[in-house]
Parts: sequence; C-alpha cells; structure tokens
Amino acid sequence: MPQTVCSGTMFTTPSGFSPHLACAEPGEEEAPQEGPGPGACLADGPPITSASLETLIQNLVPTADYYPEKAYVFTFLLSARLFIPPPELLARVCELCIKQQQLDQSPLDTAKVRKFGPKILQLLTEWTETFPSDFRDEKMVGYLKDIIHRIAPCDEAYWKTLNQVLQKLSQRLALMSQGEESIVKVSLNASSISDKLVAFKTKPPPIQKDMLSICSDPYTLAQQLTHVELEHLSHIGPEEFVQAFVQKDPLDGTQQPCFSDQKKKTSNLEAYVRWFNRLCYLVATEICMPAKKKQRAQVIEFFIDVARECFNIGNFNSLMAIISGMNMSPVSRLKKTWGKAKTAKFFILEHQMDPTGNFYNYRTALRGAAHRSQTANSNRERIVIPFFSLLIKDIYFLNEGCANRLPNGHVNFEKFMELARQVGEFMTWKQVECPFEEDRAILHYLHTAPIFSEDGLYLASYESESPENQVEKDRWKALRSNVLGKT
Repeated sequence: MPQTVCSGTMFTTPSGFSPHLACAEPGEEEAPQEGPGPGACLADGPPITSASLETLIQNLVPTADYYPEKAYVFTFLLSARLFIPPPELLARVCELCIKQQQLDQSPLDTAKVRKFGPKILQLLTEWTETFPSDFRDEKMVGYLKDIIHRIAPCDEAYWKTLNQVLQKLSQRLALMSQGEESIVKVSLNASSISDKLVAFKTKPPPIQKDMLSICSDPYTLAQQLTHVELEHLSHIGPEEFVQAFVQKDPLDGTQQPCFSDQKKKTSNLEAYVRWFNRLCYLVATEICMPAKKKQRAQVIEFFIDVARECFNIGNFNSLMAIISGMNMSPVSRLKKTWGKAKTAKFFILEHQMDPTGNFYNYRTALRGAAHRSQTANSNRERIVIPFFSLLIKDIYFLNEGCANRLPNGHVNFEKFMELARQVGEFMTWKQVECPFEEDRAILHYLHTAPIFSEDGLYLASYESESPENQVEKDRWKALRSNVLGKT
C-alpha cells in the first residue's frame, strides 16, 4: 500500500514556489509584523514549513509592492478550507486590503491604489479560475464586487476587468453544472440498465450487441476510453482532494472540518471512481458473455491489445481498469479460455501495474509519461491519466502520516506543499484537450451497455466453464436458484 512518511526529506517544493518566512520557534509567539504589510514576512531564509493561520493569510494579501508567488496562492487556497470557510477567508483578505491600502478613506491615494489594483485583481482572477466552485456562494461574489468597487474610482479599467472576471466565472460555473448533471445522468442511466439486466434473470440473448460488434479496433477503443477519462477529469476540482483530509488528526485524534462546498463535496470524484468500477465490470462481462470458448479468447486478446494501447497513450486509469476486470475471479477461473488466448502481452502489462514496491513499475512509467508531456509538441503526447485510486491513496496516507497543525498551533504548511504538488500535477494533466475524434456509438456503448453484477459474472462463468470443485458447484447451484429462478 502507498505510504507517505512525514519527514522533511519527503517533501519537495513545487516548481517556482520559494516563499520565505521568519517563523517563530515551536512554543514561541510570533513576532509582531512590521513594515509596509505582508511583504515584510518574506525574507532570506528557509522555506515556510509552518506558520500561524493569520500569518499565512497575511502572506496571501497583495500590496502595492508585493504579490505572493503563484504556487503559494494555489497551496494556501487549496489547504485553507480545512481551517476557514472560503467566504470567511475572502472577507478577511478584503478586510486587510481595505485597512492596509486605506480604501475606506476619502479621497483615495490614487497613485498607491493604481499600483495595488492590478495585484488584487490578479489574486481574485486566480481564485475564480482555479477554485470557481468557491464562488457558488453569493457571499464570495459580493466580497469580490465590493473590493473592486472601492478601487474602481481610481481607474475605470477596473470596472471592465471586474465584468470580464464575472462573465468568465459565470460561464465556468454554468459549464461545471452542465457537466456534473451530464455525468450523473450517464451514471444513473448505466445503473438502471444494469438493474434491468438482473431483473430479467437471464444472460443477454445472442442478438445482444457486444463490444467487438461496436468496435473491433483496439487503438480506436483506447482513444474513446481516453475521451471518457478526460471528460471525467475535467470536472474534478482541486478542492475535492481536500476531502481526503477530513479524517482524524494524527496529532490529537480530533476530526478536522472541511469548509468546501458541502452540497457538491466529492461528487465528481466519486463519479470518476464509479466509472472505473463500471469499466472493470464491462470488461469482465464482455469476456464472460460469449458462449463459445474461441469467442471468449478473442475478447481477451482484444482487451489485452486495448490495454496496451492505453499504456502507449498514457491512459493508466483505463489500463488498470481493464487489467482489474480481466483479473476478476469469474474471469481468471476460465482456464480453458485463457489457454486458448495469446497472453504474453498481458503478463507484460500486469508487470507494469504490479503493486510490488508501492507500484514501483507504474510510478516509473508515470514519470516517463509526465516527462514526455512536459516536452511534448502535441496534445497527443501531453496525455497523462494517472491510476486515480492510487493517487487518492497517496493523498490519504499523506494525511494519515502528518498532522494538519503542530503542537504550537501552527499550520503544518510543509504537509500542504506536498499536497499542492500532487494535486497541482493532476490539475496540469487534466487540462489537456483530447486530440482524438469522438465516436458517439462507442461512447454510448461504454456508458450504457448492460453489465453483470458479481453474481451474474460468476453465473456466466460457471455456465461457460463448469465448476471444478464442490465449493464452486454449491455456489453455482445457489446462483442458478437466486438469479435465474431455477432449482
């Protein structure tokens, strides 16, 4: 199982992220801030490893002469929701801006505000673009409008920028809602068909379509699987990963709150996990369905080739789903079928996804795909779709191994730099536009084709190749009675 050790040597600072802060020693109070504002917190010294929440907020606030590094903005906005609701955080940022820039005074210092204006606009733009779901809360939009209204008298261009930010935000939120509804609709549609299949208490009739009748080219199917993967990834926001941190704090055993959108929570992430499970069962169903051994062997060989093409593309999530489906017990027990199939390539792929050494082989391949993506000249070469369940487990173990707060009450910022590194990589990969042309017939089949439940798979497997021992015979008899209504 993946493990993340809470050690200074295990953390790497995100590229371009080099904020420095004079922090108090554990147990000591922080020295009062002096100088023109939060920019005074940045000085030569070691990277931030911990600080009070108040100090971290101050470092987020821009001034006329200071703007936080982009990696710091992402790291703090990602992790701060564990300690303070986004509306409260934005209210605090605006409050500090008003106080430091004297935006509640009349007349305003025009020269000073004109230096400050572009920086606060940049911060708000980054926030709306990276964490748009935060702005589903009307309070967030209200705070955004208020701070811009305060600086707008110094430069009319700020009004135009505000309108552009709000327009893009509105469009982004609308697209997010449409995408989420579409994903849910597809998921429910697939589930209802599966339920009907069980209700019929029968295997699909011979005239039932199968994958090979829809698509017989492994490369084409791998391309369409990549479409589905990237579509799911596009709807997962960085804040959903923070939900993995809603666990007991290892330091004191208390439950850590998370102040992200409670209505949405991890709905997109969960939908993506359901897709992985569906693909596993679809592969297993396609293999177990044919009545003839030769046809089953052909399906096995086909999915081996699809898995290989997924590997070449950089689609590791579909690759693992296919391998998992082929390794399900109802499929792996079909010894006569496997004996008929050419499986050398399958064992090579299994080796690539071997969990030994904390998935060492897979992680090596992933680093290779990531390097290819960084130096790519086309979207085809930029595709990196990680094995998603392992990414979630890595984040889970990061949380389990490190406290969110240190004994002196400081935020363990070192932990959240590592979280931001992992999530930041994912955010880069998910932005790739799929270069392959959509095939609606194949996509429709992937989303709606009937799949067997686990019992249905076992029954189909036993019908294809008879039980080999008494345990299997007893199970077969029970399944025929329960699923087919036979005695």
